[in-house]
Amino acid sequence: MRERSCGRRRVLRGLAFCAVFGWRFESASAQPAGRGTPVRRVPTVVIDPGHGGVDPGAISPNGIYEKDIVLATASEFARELAARRDYRVVLTRSTDEFLPLRERVARARAWKADLLLSIHADALPDSEMRGLSVFTQSSQASDREAAALAVSENRADLVGGLNLSRQPRDVGNILLDLTRRETGNLSVLLAQKIVVELRREVALRDHPQRSADFAVLTAQDVPSALVELGCLSNPVEERLLQRRTYQQKLARGLVRAVESFSAAHGPA
Repeated sequence: MRERSCGRRRVLRGLAFCAVFGWRFESASAQPAGRGTPVRRVPTVVIDPGHGGVDPGAISPNGIYEKDIVLATASEFARELAARRDYRVVLTRSTDEFLPLRERVARARAWKADLLLSIHADALPDSEMRGLSVFTQSSQASDREAAALAVSENRADLVGGLNLSRQPRDVGNILLDLTRRETGNLSVLLAQKIVVELRREVALRDHPQRSADFAVLTAQDVPSALVELGCLSNPVEERLLQRRTYQQKLARGLVRAVESFSAAHGPA
């Protein structure tokens, strides 16, 4: 009986592995019916400028709004990345619009995002502190989100189109766990690439790669990172973050990070 139970678990894990990773391979190598060469799938990168509308975000001592800085930088990032013609690039907002955090995640998933980068700027009590940092979702928050989603009625949406409602409960739970782990690992890899590429260009915070409970990073099947471009509370960075040349420098570093991630990870 014990051997049969262990064997059944192994089979279920095998099926789950094939379902998750087979689905990703299929989506990356899909080709049209009939003759002709395969059509390369273009990864979708969703760029999320934080705050907006009635929510200004951080405010510098001189009244500079985070929402304006991040929209300008995110728009530059989107232009630079789209110019490569290797990615489909979408902004969650392109105007001074307020979006709830869950709506940002919902839009990214509706657009079938392969990556989500949320762009922000800090304001800290110590005005001497400055530098860029990158956040991924904390393990505690990820586990709570996964638990909540696992018992919801919308389990069919959790793996980007894979209908878990048609899978046995054991298989569905394993699929969720595998997807969450894979997404978490890829998010950390993305954050590492951002730190490596941006350290060449701008100042970084001490321990620039961090994790926290950010609602915008809770998509279970979309590798995500939140980038704090710098500290508006620091006089030097407050001036730098307003300059288009500096925004372009940040944007180009982020483009290199996405390209480096894509090269390391292969087809999204």
